[in-house]
Formats: sequence, C-alpha cells, structure tokens
Amino acid sequence: MALLEVSGERFRVEVTGPEGAPPLILSHSLGCTLGMWDEVVPLFAGRRLIRYDARGHGESAAPDQVYSMGDLGRDVLAIMDRLNLATADFCGLSLGGMVGQWLALNAPQRLTRLILSNTTAHAGPARFWDHRIKAVRKDGTGPIADSVIDSWFTSEFKAQRPARVAEVRAMVTGTKPSGYMGTSAAMRDMDFRADLPRIATQTLVIVSDGDRSTPPAWGEAIAAAIPGAKLARLPGGHLSAIEQPEAFVRAVSAFLA
Repeated sequence: MALLEVSGERFRVEVTGPEGAPPLILSHSLGCTLGMWDEVVPLFAGRRLIRYDARGHGESAAPDQVYSMGDLGRDVLAIMDRLNLATADFCGLSLGGMVGQWLALNAPQRLTRLILSNTTAHAGPARFWDHRIKAVRKDGTGPIADSVIDSWFTSEFKAQRPARVAEVRAMVTGTKPSGYMGTSAAMRDMDFRADLPRIATQTLVIVSDGDRSTPPAWGEAIAAAIPGAKLARLPGGHLSAIEQPEAFVRAVSAFLA
C-alpha cells in the first residue's frame, strides 16, 4: 500500500496480484475506502488489482470544495498514468460505478471493459443531496452513519456479520466532512441518462435484489441503455462485494473471461 503523489495531490493506492497480469481497477462507494473490497481481493485469480481511496475519502486528498464526476474520473486517469497503465478493466460500485460511466464517456480509450455495480446514471433529486450536504456541514458524518448503513445492508447480513458492518460504519464516520460534501455535490450534479447510448465499452451491470440505495430497476435501466451491455443479478444488499463476494467475483470473472 502506498501514498502516491498524483497531479500534486496525495492518493492512497494499493496494487496486488501478479506483475504483468491484466489490470483491474476497483472503485468504491461514497463514504467507504479501498477496504470495501477486502472480501473480493483474495478471490480474484490471475489479476493485477488496483484499488484506491477516492478523492475525499480515507487517506486521499479531501479538498474542501465542490467536486464533479469529472474530477473523480480524472483522478483515476492520473493514477493510471502514475502506474504506467495505458488501459485497464474498471469495476466501480455505487459512486465507483458513476465514475466508471464518466470514464466510458470521456476516456473510452483507457478502458478495456467496464463493470458497473449497484449504481445509477442519475442519483435522484438535488434537494436530497442538498439536505445531506447541509446535515454533514453542520454535524459531520456521524449522525448520518446509521441511516446509511441501514440502507446498505440486509437485515440478515447485519445479524450475521455485525463486526464487518461496524467496520463499514467506521469508514462512513471516518470520512472527512469536506470529502463527503464535495462528493455528494458530484453525485447531485451527475446525470448520464441521455449519454448512456454513446458508451461503446463492453459493459457488465450488476444489480442486487435487496439493494435499497440503488434499486435493481436503476441498474436495469443502465444495462438497457448501453448497447450490448450484460446484466447480472445477485441476492443481498447495496454493497454486493461485501455481502456476496463469491457471487460477485464469479459474475465479474465470467464477464472478463
């Protein structure tokens, strides 16, 4: 694991797997860190995995300003440049899937294949995000953590894996308010719905039946709009890479194969 200087800012990046193996970038959800991928990393065989703390999260730069999805996408391109990666497969969950859509629309030459998991092309009414930003500005991320976690995990998983749920909650409460607010603004202002038919990158969309943050219909709409996109359906909640790691890796690996 390393803290890399990227375009004059610090980013936490972890690279694992055989050197020279096909690279797969993993991009996490709002309020998480690269630790969101802990369950799936050991399950990917023969892949060079690159995961990172997104701008505003974990140990990466968290400037106190409004971010755009372009800012987050250009961070990925800068990390790829820093690692001398001309192209890579990209897998993004929730926020990461929104970044993936931006990349496919604005830098398709850098992507070989694209996995969009538990995500949306439009994150709902601006007033929801304005309210969330106002709440975090006033009191930080602590007061919103329980409602966020409740919407992310199924009741069954919360009962079976309370320690892991607590770890993810700590990711949310540990997210700097400046980073959470800046990223929330990027999600508020994003709308890729009209642009999805322009995506030419080979795409897999993953939805989860129990996802209350990005309901399956939202992912199904993405898959229907991107020419030739494939759709995979998993059980469980929003953070499918945590709740259903084996099924998640099977779906991704079958697509990449």
